[in-house]
Amino acid sequence: MNMNEKVYKTKGELLLFFMKGSKRYFIGSTIFIVFLTFLNLVNPKIVSFTVDSVINDKETDLSQKLFPLLEKFFPASVGTPRAYLTEHLYLIAIAVVAVALVACICRYCSAILNTKGAEMLVMTIRNKVFSHIENLPFSWYMENKTGDIIQRCTSDVETVKRFLSDQLTNMIRIIILIISSITFMLGMNVKLTLFASAFLPVVFFFSLFFHGKFSKRFKEADEQEGILSSIAQENLTGVRVVRAFGRERYELERFNKQNEHYYKVWSKINLMLSVFWTSNDFFSGLQVLTVVALGAYYAVQGSLTAGEYIAFISYNAMLVWPVRMLGRMVNQMSKAGIAIDRIAYIMNSPAESDVSNALMPPIDRDIEFSHVSFSYEGSTEKVLDDVSFKIKAGTTLGVLGSTGSGKSTLMYLLTRLYEIAPDCGDITIGGVNIKQIKASWLRKNIGIVLQEPYLFSRTLGENISIGMDKATDRDVRDAARTASLLDTVEGFAKGFDTFVGERGVTLSGGQKQRAAIAQMIIHDTPVMIFDDSLSAVDTETDAKIREALREKSGKATVIIIAHRITTLMDADDIIVLDRGKVEEEGTHEKLLKKDGIYKRIYDIQTAGGLDKEEEM
Repeated sequence: MNMNEKVYKTKGELLLFFMKGSKRYFIGSTIFIVFLTFLNLVNPKIVSFTVDSVINDKETDLSQKLFPLLEKFFPASVGTPRAYLTEHLYLIAIAVVAVALVACICRYCSAILNTKGAEMLVMTIRNKVFSHIENLPFSWYMENKTGDIIQRCTSDVETVKRFLSDQLTNMIRIIILIISSITFMLGMNVKLTLFASAFLPVVFFFSLFFHGKFSKRFKEADEQEGILSSIAQENLTGVRVVRAFGRERYELERFNKQNEHYYKVWSKINLMLSVFWTSNDFFSGLQVLTVVALGAYYAVQGSLTAGEYIAFISYNAMLVWPVRMLGRMVNQMSKAGIAIDRIAYIMNSPAESDVSNALMPPIDRDIEFSHVSFSYEGSTEKVLDDVSFKIKAGTTLGVLGSTGSGKSTLMYLLTRLYEIAPDCGDITIGGVNIKQIKASWLRKNIGIVLQEPYLFSRTLGENISIGMDKATDRDVRDAARTASLLDTVEGFAKGFDTFVGERGVTLSGGQKQRAAIAQMIIHDTPVMIFDDSLSAVDTETDAKIREALREKSGKATVIIIAHRITTLMDADDIIVLDRGKVEEEGTHEKLLKKDGIYKRIYDIQTAGGLDKEEEM
């Protein structure tokens, strides 16, 4: 892992990292929530004061403090404050409305800031996660399914957003409500407050008990949703293969089976939620019933005034609401905890890194593989076994071998998509070990056409010029001409503006390969690699492309991997791989004289017209 790369050990640490930029909005929202909470505590006091001290003329602690204060604002000519308020009760109504109006403004400001912060948080998380994914090593993508990765970047992010915007910002409000409500309630009747508070520990520990169970279930649900997303993604991107082989029923049954499993997982979660919410509502209802009944008893006894009883019921409602919200928070916290863990898995995955003071040497130099061996992680079988050869700058190397012989692996190692393990050989360019070369510089100067070309959902011209900020129309046309694609494109109604669809689905296999070749040629890199990229074109087109490449490549070093010997026969040097080892090396003429693997394949292809080497 890069020494400067951050490792997020806790969920809180990761959330604080994501909240940079949106934190101020959540803080502002919380401040307005605090004001709103205190304003909600005012009205019950106003009602209690009105009933007891204004209407019933009873002396209370509040009236003893408030009436002397009001006398400073009421002239003696209008009488006492109590008498004046009794005749003008609408003033109290105006005060209640004013408090409610200010509370509405606070609620509005809190909601606006909360929404702004939540959306900015989502944008930040997705940008940070996607940026990190873009820098993860090639091997990471081999270990993780695309559908699951997409789910982590979408639904898991939304889950985190909902928790932070809906629940976490309310936590302070809940704390203030509980403390303030209990404080005011204690001031009115201690015994009744103790009865009301006795239910809190029960609900708290009950919620805590379910939290652990929910976490396990939500984790399973997220994993199953990831599998379901992967199946859907595979079928949508591979729809032509599914249709071609008549696998619609099989894939439908596979999807339905996984969907049913996902449904059963959520059915169990919903059953648990129903038990949890029903029990939570039962305890909350029992608490309210207890307070109402005992409060009425104390009011009849005279230990609680009518105004205090009304206020006590109001404050108890404020106390019950946080208790009920606690259950929702437990539910959301369980889901958010799993979602954060799944996002943290991505963020804590080691990104690709270069050595300190990585070099950017010229790439148009000799390339040498020296005793290179390679095995996939977790496998003891060697894909490459002590491979050594040298490619002189400006020459063309042909690579021939059976499926699984390690041909493509050579190119992945050269571009550092796979890393060579210590003591497993070296690859040098101009005498410089590629481990010392900056990966981005290396890949910028090595153009590669993969065995399975990938085109994006853009126009054909945009796909060819991808990665080129200043590519002209002439550049695109020249690249297409070299790849023998220009005539085909000019036959399209929209030419280079033709939209090719996802993964180039609207193009044939040969057209996609030629578009990928043009995509690489336009960059004019000093090293060009063609990884079996002419397999989908006919022999005549193959010859045209190779001839055009010889004229276009100039001094570039070219590596051609192919099954078709006619594609390789003009190379300056040819290596034959078999079971991860270089079995033969030489020019076309020399290899024919050896009467080895190369000669046998040549005889088969020239005699039977085969393009593959399964008979090796």
